[in-house]
Amino acid sequence: MSGDSTKETVRGTSERGAATRVALLDAARDVFITQGFAEAGVTEVVQRAGASVGSLYHHFSGKADLYRALFEEFQDRQGQRTKTAVQEVRSQGETEPMKLFLAGARAYLDGCVQERDLAALFLRGDGPPGFEVVIRERLRTWARRNASLFEHEDALVVVITGALAAVVQELTLSADLDAARLMADQAIDIIGRIRNP
Repeated sequence: MSGDSTKETVRGTSERGAATRVALLDAARDVFITQGFAEAGVTEVVQRAGASVGSLYHHFSGKADLYRALFEEFQDRQGQRTKTAVQEVRSQGETEPMKLFLAGARAYLDGCVQERDLAALFLRGDGPPGFEVVIRERLRTWARRNASLFEHEDALVVVITGALAAVVQELTLSADLDAARLMADQAIDIIGRIRNP
């Protein structure tokens, strides 16, 4: 009986801790989006989350760690979106690398639209010191994943990955979302013709 009670206490504590972590990330996202990283304060994040400063430092090492966690979670969701899209196209019998790439690219762009405020946060350049290195490394990782589709076509991978990165930035930061969506559609079409004009 005491073993069951201990399990319930640990589970309750873990669930509470997980809920606090989510609340802190949600609050940080809102504060960072409205104020920018540099102007955001830990105190406001904690107040919005209904948490304590101690709980923030229990889950994160500080404001920069919150920002990086938001970025990693966004990238995880984007990775899942692209993976699902590519798997769906593959399940329909598609094997042509460019068509697989384009399915993933479209899903990635759709994710940027769905989470546009968050995507823009990471592209504005108002992140913690050294964050530009994280972005560059993520782009290299993305290029390596794309390279797995296009064997021995490294130059092609650099061109299409770079082009898509520019489309992401334009789509995410544009003041006119409809015009940006049209441009993204046109860019995807052009990228698709790079290999087979």
